[in-house]
Amino acid sequence: MNMIFYRYNSVCEPDYIDAFKGMGINVIEDDDGMDNSLNISSKIHKIGELIADYAPLFIFSINYFPFISIICDKLGVIYMAETVDCPVFEIYHNSIRNKNNRLFLFDYAQYLSIKDYNSEGTFYLPLGSPIERNSRLLGDENTYLYDISFIGSLYNEKDPFLSLKIRSDKKMNLTDLMEKQIQNSSFGIDYINSNLRLEDIEDVNFKESLFDNADMVINLDQSVFINNYLTYHMAYLERTKILNSLASEMGEGVVHLFTRSSTDRIDPRIVKHDGVKTLTEMPFVFRQSKININTTMRSIQTGIPQRVWDILSCRGFVLTNYQPEIEEYFEIGKHIETYENEEELREKVKYYLEHDDEREKIARLGFEEVRQKHTIIMRTISMIKAVTSFIG
Repeated sequence: MNMIFYRYNSVCEPDYIDAFKGMGINVIEDDDGMDNSLNISSKIHKIGELIADYAPLFIFSINYFPFISIICDKLGVIYMAETVDCPVFEIYHNSIRNKNNRLFLFDYAQYLSIKDYNSEGTFYLPLGSPIERNSRLLGDENTYLYDISFIGSLYNEKDPFLSLKIRSDKKMNLTDLMEKQIQNSSFGIDYINSNLRLEDIEDVNFKESLFDNADMVINLDQSVFINNYLTYHMAYLERTKILNSLASEMGEGVVHLFTRSSTDRIDPRIVKHDGVKTLTEMPFVFRQSKININTTMRSIQTGIPQRVWDILSCRGFVLTNYQPEIEEYFEIGKHIETYENEEELREKVKYYLEHDDEREKIARLGFEEVRQKHTIIMRTISMIKAVTSFIG
């Protein structure tokens, strides 16, 4: 059985390649997506040649590419894609209607927004844990080097809101909306969606959008504006505030930040480290930290981000902002811990640093839960079942 795996250098790709191979599938890698100099015509030609040579059961990619859907529809090949980011604006391209699509979305809110345009080819599927890779890498590692760790970007180096050229009163209104959203809920962008005014975005140039709205099943102006300008700024505000608050509460040397972002506004009591490599270094930090903090990007409205699954796969203790889908898969306080505001975060950090046995039990049970029910190979099996059922 052959499949073509279209690659563009997503950090998630190696785990899915290993999973498909572990199922006995012959994986033909198309790495044209890694070459930014190639145009769409060249990529289509390459995929066409691979289809002719290997007669694959399906073509797969991390996230969704309309041009792959279009060529698969013309050649009668199934296109299977799994989103690991949210939003993925490409899913709103008219090609989403193609009958050969098999699209898997991990954020239920985004799934609901698109499912009616292709009800037979659109599925909700949570992300999974790379148990096999991290277990091989970590072995029996059990040394704690850090009390509290956060790994990730602060987004101040790529915060387009700061350079947004609109009237000052509009910018103040947007800032107020973001602050109220953060105060209103630990997740999502519902408050902003409900209160954003058309006049707040009418001066913004949307030529940077991925597609003309005529090519889309819905108008994306508001969504593009919120996710390209506001969610990055909210991430910067939240992450900076949370880390500085923990440093103020816990004192010097307790909080560790691993980032490639500028740390000019980070409390000097925080221990600053360079960024770590996702596949080879990050798992050790997860395992060697007593508490791993996760703050989910607001663009992920209800789903569980890959970072949470990664920490659990390393037998790390997770303290994450609450997301609605967490309780669908985990018992809070048994497999994972959550916070809904800054005060609750500080209280739980303090409590679990003082209760080693409870913390380590949660980390162990969380690991067992994902090992038994939520591995990446289990997710690939679910996708294959959907594809083969469609063929049958």
